Amino acid sequence: MPKVLLTAYAPYDDWSANASWMVLQEVTRDLPAEIELVTRLYPVDFAEMTNRLGQDLTSDIDIAIHLGQAPGNSRIDLESVAINCGKLRDQRPEEAWPLVEGGPVAYQSSLPLAEWARQMRSEGVPAEVSHHAGTYLCNAILYMSHHLSVENALGVQSAFMHVPVAPEQVIARRMDLASLPIAETARGLRVVLDDIAARVPAR
Repeated sequence: MPKVLLTAYAPYDDWSANASWMVLQEVTRDLPAEIELVTRLYPVDFAEMTNRLGQDLTSDIDIAIHLGQAPGNSRIDLESVAINCGKLRDQRPEEAWPLVEGGPVAYQSSLPLAEWARQMRSEGVPAEVSHHAGTYLCNAILYMSHHLSVENALGVQSAFMHVPVAPEQVIARRMDLASLPIAETARGLRVVLDDIAARVPAR
């Protein structure tokens, strides 16, 4: 059976919870039998995330699916491209730095993102393919997942899902933001895991 690394991020700033971890926990309640899932919670820190990711990818992973919350999103965004650029949220664009000095400008996911998005929508879960994951940790983990796989000949295919925050997160912070129930987002992720289980042979 395929071995999948599923990652999420810890809370950050004034967020007491992170929707990515909430979704990960929800989806593990009902997993496909034909899949071996490795779950990880990463800190919101460039260096520590990269270090832990590098270790996790070497454990015979077939596919890495990374999750991150996107406050303001009303749908799941399946990110197709990661760029060699890192920047903190409070930094100006000119303060950005290359994630890998001399590394490729970008990596593009080879996974069937458009098909996954179509399947999610057919199940009533709002989803689209996106071509820009930003320049913060969501982009960074997708870029490094591709790069570490290529540089170490690991053969791991990677994707990133930006997930909306949950209604309870919005209520807790008294914010006017779009949201999606965790159970609905988890249904979208389950579509991805079911498809992987059906189409990806084990190594």
